[in-house]
Amino acid sequence: MSKDRYENPLVARYASKEMSFIWSPQKKFSTWRKLWLALAKGEQELDMPITDEQLKDMEDNLENIDFDLAAKYERELRHDVMAHVHAWGDQIPSAKPIIHLGATSCYVGDNTDLIQIRESLELVEKKVVKLINVLAKQAKKYKDLPTLGFTHFQPAQLTTVGKRCTLWLQDFLIDLEELRHRIDTLPFRGVKGTTGTQASFLELFEGDHEKVKTLNVRVAELMNFEKVIPVSGQTYTRKIDYLVLSQLSAIAQSTAKMAGDIRLLSNLQEIEEPFESKQIGSSAMPYKRNPMRSERICSIARYVMSLTENGAHTHANQWFERTLDDSANRRLSLPEAFLGVDVILTLATNVIDGMAVWPHVINKRVMTYLPFMATENIIMVCVKAGGDRQDLHEAVRIHSVAAAQVMKEGGENDLLERIAGDDIFAAVKDKLDTLTNPSDYIGRASHQVDEFIDDVVIAEVGEVEEVKMDDIIN
Repeated sequence: MSKDRYENPLVARYASKEMSFIWSPQKKFSTWRKLWLALAKGEQELDMPITDEQLKDMEDNLENIDFDLAAKYERELRHDVMAHVHAWGDQIPSAKPIIHLGATSCYVGDNTDLIQIRESLELVEKKVVKLINVLAKQAKKYKDLPTLGFTHFQPAQLTTVGKRCTLWLQDFLIDLEELRHRIDTLPFRGVKGTTGTQASFLELFEGDHEKVKTLNVRVAELMNFEKVIPVSGQTYTRKIDYLVLSQLSAIAQSTAKMAGDIRLLSNLQEIEEPFESKQIGSSAMPYKRNPMRSERICSIARYVMSLTENGAHTHANQWFERTLDDSANRRLSLPEAFLGVDVILTLATNVIDGMAVWPHVINKRVMTYLPFMATENIIMVCVKAGGDRQDLHEAVRIHSVAAAQVMKEGGENDLLERIAGDDIFAAVKDKLDTLTNPSDYIGRASHQVDEFIDDVVIAEVGEVEEVKMDDIIN
């Protein structure tokens, strides 16, 4: 392989073979040929003088593309569609007269884009479903493991590791619902002619409007599309591209949010992404275990998200029935958005599937902050024993400020010791141990995980396995 030309890293380093193939020249130009074949079949069915021999020659030569010959024609003609018309015509002389009959370049160009978009969306859907399954299993696995919750990245009330997974999971379920809607509603451009009026086909069928309408539907059927866009200019509306890019951006947002959380938790050493036995974290610092997969997710997701604005500008700047300033742009933005999402979904599934959770580290941090969270229960017990709520509250405030100062100076949280030594809390002195069980402070987190997975996740992606907490701690 030549190394003296730029290589797109999305293809060379990251993306799957499946997604790379969908946007490959082989796929693109063989799809052009399939579209020309479908058009010819439809025209034959409507009594155009096209022979079975011509159709057979076309069908037998869909994949064996002479790229060098097509490139030679394009250098001469400065037109990619006509270059491939002539190159294929040279391969199948019998069918040369009827290739591209009545069509404009966007017949093959736009319809192929929509076919590639649909196949790419279907591949993305499979990857989102796989990620949801992996995330749901982790949510079940850690539904009962208390962990410190954060608001503003400051210690807050407890939640559980599994409940936190459901927050990530919910984003992907929203993405999946929208993604499936996008797949179900994606239309075919169909047979529309040069400015969308179907004038060339009306001429071809000698003014027979019904035949033109039938051809439009029939070609879509042959290409496995149930919907055809009702009207178009020369191109299908680039609003569709924007909606597709927006959906890909939404998935990128979900993966970046999750990966960002994992990067922060990695710094706390509570959760880490998989790390290979010989993997190097830093060329200078051998001890480092960097969250490089999660960082890569965030990096590529940022690029994918930026392409939505690109799509908005492309649609907004299409003049009248079409301008060509969309073409070069879309050759970059559409495939790269899909390639990027393909990469980050694969990475995200790998990270979650191999996620390392460290319960003892998590519990140590929980127990560091739990005394502050227990104070409300401590006050309630003392009030029931006859104490004054306001006096108790003020005493807790004073002791909490003092304990926090000790922690800031490098000491341990001694709030419970301070409370135990204060006579105002005599009613609870011998009960402090029973008031500091982390599981008593997670609310309905465990139940929320079960309810969410049973009522929502399973309805979308099927059954999810459960792992008991004893298998985790031991």
